Amino acid sequence: MGRVIGLLLILVLLAAVGLVTFSYSGFLEPDRQSVTQPVDLGRD
Repeated sequence: MGRVIGLLLILVLLAAVGLVTFSYSGFLEPDRQSVTQPVDLGRD
């Protein structure tokens, strides 16, 4: 039973390290674009 818990903890640790590595790798960076929208201020 101790081996199973140890293996499970190692797998959880590897998954956490993989998630942090993937998030800092730049694959989750959004596409940037310029947006211009006119604004009506309600004055005549």
